[in-house]
Formats: sequence, structure tokens, C-alpha cells
Amino acid sequence: MASWHSVPIHVAYEVLGWSAFVSWSISFYPQVILNFRRKSVVGLNFDYAVLNLVKQIFYLIYNCSLYFSPAVKKQYGNKFGHKQMNPVALNDIAFSVHAVLLSAFTLYQIAIYDRGNQKLSKMAAGLTVIVILTSAVCVCIAFPHHHWLWLISIFNVIQVALTIIKYIPQAVMNFMRKSTEGWSIGLVLLDFFGGVANFLQMIMQSIDQGSWKNIYGNIGKLLVAVVSILFDIIFICQHYCLYRHSKDNKSTDQQLSENASNHAEV
Repeated sequence: MASWHSVPIHVAYEVLGWSAFVSWSISFYPQVILNFRRKSVVGLNFDYAVLNLVKQIFYLIYNCSLYFSPAVKKQYGNKFGHKQMNPVALNDIAFSVHAVLLSAFTLYQIAIYDRGNQKLSKMAAGLTVIVILTSAVCVCIAFPHHHWLWLISIFNVIQVALTIIKYIPQAVMNFMRKSTEGWSIGLVLLDFFGGVANFLQMIMQSIDQGSWKNIYGNIGKLLVAVVSILFDIIFICQHYCLYRHSKDNKSTDQQLSENASNHAEV
């Protein structure tokens, strides 16, 4: 694998990478805290939560394989050139591990807190089964000839597709309810900044190497950042523009504060 040519660009790359890790990792907590405070997951789309966990698992497998496996790194070098840098950074590994754990914990909250009349759709359940069966078939195809790079590339495509699909149910749900109550705007804002930092990190590496191979060699990372940014803009518009006057958007903390004040006045 190649080495860095510019120290300042390398520093910028690391700063942006770990900034993305911090933003994306912290972005899970506002929703978890909101669920805990409300003792309810009403407003959080279950399709989003399930598909997000599946997506994060595939992303973790992809990142760990390309970062740690000598066989995968050799196959990557054979395809894109041995002078190219590894497109997966340590911050990508750290984020993936954390994302799987927090996504699983969110599903645990869905299991124990008030769900109202919400439930997982048959479409999301069916899609999850199809993804698992498809990945199993791909493993069987890749195993005899050790086509590991091809296999994790399929996994990368799957996680990008799930990234696109997972946001749609939440956006539609907000539209149907004309409210973003139960969907943390803190999650959205942190996700947005993480996507921007992740995108800029890849640009830094390309500038230093004078090549765009690291981008189309890990197109999944780029697409995840771009898709996240686009959907976050939609959610920001829903929260601050389209449904900002909705009574349902009043936060739980505000409601508790107002209730306390009313009791005090009485």
C-alpha cells in the first residue's frame, strides 16, 4: 500500500476521519436518550431501525475485511494497483463496531418500550430475509475460489442499497403524520456533519495521491456519505420548515416543564 506524500493533508485526513466518527457515533445517542426519557418508541420507524442494523452489520464486515485481511488487501491491490492506499481507515472500523452495538440497543428499546400501534412492515421483514439469503448464496459462490474481494464488494453494494432504503420509511412516516415527534433532530444534525466530514476525508486522500481510485475502489463509503447528507437535508426541512408549527413536535422535556409549571401555579 502507498504512503502519504503530504503531512498537512495526512493530518487533515485523520482529523476529518475522526470527526466523522465522533459525529456519526454520537448521532445514535439522541434517539436512544429520547426513547429512554419518553419510555416510548412511538414516532421511530421500526423499518428504519431494523434495516439500519442489517446495513451496519454488512458495513462492518466490509470494513474489517478490507482493513485486516491480507488476502482481501492483496486482491484489492491486484485490481486497483498495489501503490494505492487502503480506502478503509481505522475510524471506519471504530464507527462500524459502535454502530452495530447502538443499532442493536435501539432494537432492544423497541422491544421493551411502548410501541403504540406501530410494527415492523412485512416489506421490511421480507427485504431482510432476501438480503440474508442473497448474501448466503454469494458466500457459497465465493468460497470455492476465494473470491473475497468480490464477496465484500457485494456486501458493500447491499449496505449502500439499505442506506438508501432505510431512510425512506421514516421520511414517509413524518410526512403522513405531519410531525417529527419521536424522531430526534439531534441524530439528523450529527449524521449530516458526519457525512460531510466523511466525504471530505476521501477527497483529502485523493488529493494527496493524485488519483481517484480510492473513491471508486470504495464507492460505497462515498455513496453512504452522499445519501446520508441528502436525506438529512430532507429531515431538517421537515423538522424546521414543513412541520415546525406542529403541536406534536413539542419535545418531551418542554411538555414536562410546562406540566410542572402548571402544577406549581395551581
